[in-house]
Amino acid sequence: MPLTDMQVTSYYPVLMTTDVPGTATFWQQHFGFVSMFTDTWYVHLQLDGHPEVNLAVLDHAHPTVPESARTAITGGLLINFEVADVDAVYTRLAAAGLPMLLEPRDEDFGQRHFITRDPNGVLIDVITPIAPSAEYAELYDSAALPGDG
Repeated sequence: MPLTDMQVTSYYPVLMTTDVPGTATFWQQHFGFVSMFTDTWYVHLQLDGHPEVNLAVLDHAHPTVPESARTAITGGLLINFEVADVDAVYTRLAAAGLPMLLEPRDEDFGQRHFITRDPNGVLIDVITPIAPSAEYAELYDSAALPGDG
């Protein structure tokens, strides 16, 4: 049942870190984000030309974070970016020296992708949708299939 009192106006991840400027610079340099707000403890980033795509960076020790949660260790987080040409992005990021944890490959479930990470260990999955195998195509809603769906 939807929460009718929850009128979401925005949704974005906030990465907690010990190095706010360095983390913000990483996302700006390699993924095209621009700063919309910058302080020593918090930077709000927005993908250049795409106001609907946002990411924030927060000092893990800031008093707005509950004391029990003040850790800079990120676990279990994977950020996905769907792009038009995954191979071109891979070539650019590999040349920039980013660690490649998974080389580009096609997946039967309908993705060509690779995985890298940010300086905090946050996994970044860069994806171009491709046609899934017949087995996986049956699991998709027709509106979610790449191509003419």
